[in-house]
Amino acid sequence: MQKAIIGKKIGMTQIFDENGRVIPVTVVEAGPCVIVQKKTVENDGYVAVQMGYGDVKPQRLNKPMKGHFEKADVAPKKTLKEFRLENSDALNVGDAVKADTFAVGDSVDVSGTSKGKGFAGAIKRHNQHRLKETHGTGPVHRQAGSMGACSSPSRIYKGKGMPGHMGAESVTVQNLEIVKIDTENNLIAVKGAIPGPKGGIVAIVDSVKA
Repeated sequence: MQKAIIGKKIGMTQIFDENGRVIPVTVVEAGPCVIVQKKTVENDGYVAVQMGYGDVKPQRLNKPMKGHFEKADVAPKKTLKEFRLENSDALNVGDAVKADTFAVGDSVDVSGTSKGKGFAGAIKRHNQHRLKETHGTGPVHRQAGSMGACSSPSRIYKGKGMPGHMGAESVTVQNLEIVKIDTENNLIAVKGAIPGPKGGIVAIVDSVKA
């Protein structure tokens, strides 16, 4: 990993290439971010940088976070994320990271929190099939049905597809292409869809080459 930035999902739209073909894109407000902390082998056992994105009022921070930003001498940031970059040594606390870090044509991985769907049944959550509605199935044709456990092992194994909370989990979409960059407005247009709702925070890193 050599490049990374934190951004906010603006929404989806479409643009046209030089041949007139439609390209579906997701627009991300990427940065500007600031380096808040550097992790070193001597102090932390590994090398990484901590980026901050989005301004926040100082009165909304607790004392430990206020001290963290005062030590770095940077303005308080709402979102902090850590990246293990190969060029971490070249970055210093206080350096700005903007959308022009990436270039058109770069292959990137985008991570975010998926949309929350609330409580969902086994059919919607795990793509299980429904029961037939004939021959006495009754009003339970969308239930999960028998779990298959008897006197041995007398329990349900871990990982069984069950109804429950759906969505609102960390998702990464890999190998997306950057098709356009607006450096003045810190906007990056990524081909395809990325996780999360409009306004959701995402992390963009360059894809690992095999």
